[in-house]
Amino acid sequence: MTRSCHDAFPADGFAATWATWDGEHDEQVTLRWENEAWTAAGVVGQAQVEYVVRLSPLWQTRQFLLFRDLPEPDLWLGHDGRGHWGEMNGAHRRELDGAVDLAVSNGSRPASAFVHAVPIRRLPVDVGGSFDTRVVEVDVETLGIGSVLRTYRRLDHDAWEVSQDGDVVELNVDRFGLPTDVVGGFRRTA
Repeated sequence: MTRSCHDAFPADGFAATWATWDGEHDEQVTLRWENEAWTAAGVVGQAQVEYVVRLSPLWQTRQFLLFRDLPEPDLWLGHDGRGHWGEMNGAHRRELDGAVDLAVSNGSRPASAFVHAVPIRRLPVDVGGSFDTRVVEVDVETLGIGSVLRTYRRLDHDAWEVSQDGDVVELNVDRFGLPTDVVGGFRRTA
């Protein structure tokens, strides 16, 4: 089967909402095209945080800002497009070198469904194909940051399997490449 790219988002932006599998919490994301790139602004109910991810037109992460309880970001990371991460105060985070994607967790639980959309949109893959990506994992509770390896494998046109450290989760995506369901984690509600 040939590779298929996902549909382009509407020029006036796009919004999506997910609920956790148990229905107790939600995540809301708004995508906007501004300054020749995408900005994703999200609110994660279970962690009571907000985030902003700035993406290149080719869906490469350029900046990540995390807001917990202050008007200024508690964490502000930038990526240079060549595999190097740093804090906005200029500190190079060498332990994150080589990572290109982002994950957000709340302790040991994933806190965001949206983060899967970035690598899926950036790297179209044939059904049955897979790719590895190094991911910066941010714990919104402790602000701990680490790097992990994830493998994305395309099961069908709209179905994916994601594995990390021996854990495997399946997810379905819509025509834009945004998750509709992350089995056991999130369900798209709007």
